[in-house]
Amino acid sequence: MNKNLVYPTSRRSFLKNAGQVAAASALVGLAVPRVHAGENNTIRIALIGCGGRGTGAAANALTAKGGPVQLVAMADAFDDRLKSSYENLSAQFQDRMDVPAERRFVGFDGYKQAMDCLAPGDIAIFATPPAFRGVHFAYAIEKGLHVFMEKPVTVDGPSTRRMLALAEASVQKNLKVGVGLMWRHCRARRALHDRIQAGEIGDIITLRAYRMHGPLGSFLSEPKPAGISDLMYQIRNFHSYIWASGGCYSDFYIHNIDECCWMKGSWPVEAQACGGRHYRGNYVDQNFDNYSVEYTFDDGTKLFLYGRCIGGCYDQFGSYVHGSQRQAIISLNAGMPSYSAIYRQQSIAPAQVIWKFTDHEPNPYDIEWEDLLLAIRQDQPYNEAQRGAEASLVSSMGRMAAHTGQVVTYDEMLQHPHDLALGVDTLTLDSPSPLMPGPDGKYPVPQPGLVTDREY
Repeated sequence: MNKNLVYPTSRRSFLKNAGQVAAASALVGLAVPRVHAGENNTIRIALIGCGGRGTGAAANALTAKGGPVQLVAMADAFDDRLKSSYENLSAQFQDRMDVPAERRFVGFDGYKQAMDCLAPGDIAIFATPPAFRGVHFAYAIEKGLHVFMEKPVTVDGPSTRRMLALAEASVQKNLKVGVGLMWRHCRARRALHDRIQAGEIGDIITLRAYRMHGPLGSFLSEPKPAGISDLMYQIRNFHSYIWASGGCYSDFYIHNIDECCWMKGSWPVEAQACGGRHYRGNYVDQNFDNYSVEYTFDDGTKLFLYGRCIGGCYDQFGSYVHGSQRQAIISLNAGMPSYSAIYRQQSIAPAQVIWKFTDHEPNPYDIEWEDLLLAIRQDQPYNEAQRGAEASLVSSMGRMAAHTGQVVTYDEMLQHPHDLALGVDTLTLDSPSPLMPGPDGKYPVPQPGLVTDREY
């Protein structure tokens, strides 16, 4: 990182200050939500962000065990996505939906209108591009709503600082908050985690994670067509733009990063990385096609992460942990099922298996909702907001290391001043984007070694 930059506080001191700021905020003094304890006491849900993942999250909520739930409001920036989501959900869950036309909201203020349809103790789902997560979460806290929000929950240092303060405010109000890092709810991974923490593989010495496959989602973007603004085009293709989502790195790789750090029991303190753009043709997105990242924990242990979005190459999607005595598979084949197992030696061979998870492995997308609903109905402590912010920050740390070509520490990332989505809380359908193209219609891309104090 640029040695001229000043990072005034450590992670420890910041978290202390963040708690103080949040506890003093006006958010904390508002109404405490009611507790849903009765089997006939329906929890109402508002869906904000009606793309594929939002529709999926709503479906998981409506099928989860844990008492009656009902979808009563929906909001999105795009009418076609809201319509498609409503039609798909209605076809499956007609008896658990009550979303008339007047409770389907389009526009940047739709999140407020949808949450205004709820009462304290109900649930808001946030599945919009991550740049908007803090804005939406703040309003949910003000309204006394429980929250389920998709990952990542932040995209840079400033948004992480804000999210940590909001996390503390939500704890002070006894709000239950789920974050879409569903692999932590996987029963197989939990069993493996307990065995690793009990010392069954010895001391952890190395972790490896891979997500290598062809382009998917909105990873690639061609030049903006006529008839749509830069802002709306970028939101529509949010995986392509760092300000909106953290790019493919944050949105795709956070799962592998999070499950490895969970097994380790800590977050890395620094990252160095490399990556690059290849075969770009006419594409104008900001992503690298491949990333190789070395994370270092405070005891010197390494996590090596390899990401690639190039077609025609060898594909791999999994995470591994090497101990001083044995090796373990955390996950394989995109993680569902996990195939969690412990091997006698450092080689993976059927004859070397000494433990594997053999019970039925429920879908963690369902389990995370069952855990959240149980916590709400029984008023159990349950808040994943801080952990979600930390996992998002560690993802941003590795991304920035690749994009700048510098070693980036946890504290540097947390205290970094570059707000990628400055003013996101004031955006309207007619606003200019936080990221504007050059005269050639192309957006700025990271230039490692040339631009070293920010990502673009």
